[in-house]
Amino acid sequence: MAGLAVDGSNPDVSLLYDINGLAKSAPAWFDRVMEFVGEYGILLGLVLVVLWCWWSVRRRGTADDSVAAVAGIVWAPLAAGIALLVNIPIRGFVERPRPFRDHQGLEVLVTGKNDFSFVSDHATMAMALGVGLFVANRKFGIAAIGLAVLEGFCRVYMGVHYPTDVIGGFALGTAVALLLAPLAGMLLTPLVAAVSRSERLGRLVRSRRPEPVTAAGGRAGTFGIPEPRPGACGGSGEKDLAA
Repeated sequence: MAGLAVDGSNPDVSLLYDINGLAKSAPAWFDRVMEFVGEYGILLGLVLVVLWCWWSVRRRGTADDSVAAVAGIVWAPLAAGIALLVNIPIRGFVERPRPFRDHQGLEVLVTGKNDFSFVSDHATMAMALGVGLFVANRKFGIAAIGLAVLEGFCRVYMGVHYPTDVIGGFALGTAVALLLAPLAGMLLTPLVAAVSRSERLGRLVRSRRPEPVTAAGGRAGTFGIPEPRPGACGGSGEKDLAA
């Protein structure tokens, strides 16, 4: 299974040379930026998007909405980790060498990549995070998926992956995040709900604990004693005094 793309006439190889060829014509400083972005920067950006989404949800959501949304947010990094584990036997079965081992003239921006190429760990993890976050929150999920696509482009630009390595990573990350989402929701939602009821850890789910509601529909005061409605006692008291 090692020879998925060894022929220079293969569209996969042609696209590899086209995208990686941009690195040859780019200034050296830009290649260094792309090296950092493709290796670490985008993954760090995805982590920040997940944290931003969590912070937004816990501040603005109601109790029930926050529990469901935070459970979905927790699933995103778990999906990425599971997808990486699933990729281990896939890479061992396919045994596809890195593109620079079979093709000459590539501009390789990162050295020391001696493991197998298919599928891309970076693309798998990035897309699993993006799709997992999309399940919880569409706005932040779309931003994360956009970063995942950029990650895939960077991996080809850097000369360490074929385009099909990236596409395979996208497919694997998406499949894990979507197919296991219902089961993850069943397991994570009760756990997050229990955390939300904790005195110390409840703020991880929502910023403020909701005030209890009395049977009459009003907010309960200290020790559950209903607070008087503004103006209600004042008006009746004046009539009693006048009488």
